[in-house]
Amino acid sequence: MNAAGRVLHHWAAALLLASALLLMGAAGDQIGQRFDRLGHNLMCECGCGQILLECNHVGCSTSEQMRKELKEALARGDNDEVILAGFVSKYGPAVLAAPTTTGFNRVAWIMPVVIFLAALTTVVLVVRAWKRRGPKEPPQGGSGGEVTEMDDFRRRAREETAL
Repeated sequence: MNAAGRVLHHWAAALLLASALLLMGAAGDQIGQRFDRLGHNLMCECGCGQILLECNHVGCSTSEQMRKELKEALARGDNDEVILAGFVSKYGPAVLAAPTTTGFNRVAWIMPVVIFLAALTTVVLVVRAWKRRGPKEPPQGGSGGEVTEMDDFRRRAREETAL
C-alpha cells in the first residue's frame, strides 16, 4: 500500500470510529432521557414523599437502590411500561408519582373536576334563587299612628347617643 492509500485508510478508519462514537453517544443520551423521564414518574419509597430523582436525603439507601434498579432495567432494554409495572409489583401502586389513566384510576383524574363543576353549578343556582326572591317587605302596622317596638328602640338609641 502506498502513502496515499495509507492516509485514505486512516481517514476512513477515523471516520468510522467517529460515527460509532456518535451513535453510542446518541444511544446513551436516549437512555439518559428515559432515565430522567421514568425517574420523575416514580416516588422514593423512603418515606420522604419526594420524586425518586429529587430525593435529597443524604445517604438515602432507598433512592440509591431504586435508581440502580431503574438503570439496570434500562440497560436490559425493557420498555417503559415493563419498567413501571416492575416497580409497581415490587413497591405497590404508591410508587407512581401520578395515577395511571386506565381503569379505576381514571376516577382520580375525573372526579375532582366533576365535583368542582357540580359545586359551582349549585352555587350559581342558589344565588339566582336568592336574587329572584328579592328583599322582604316589612310588616305593615295596623294604623299609621302606632309606634312599633323597633321604632321605640330607634328613638331610645337616638336619645342615648345624642351629645
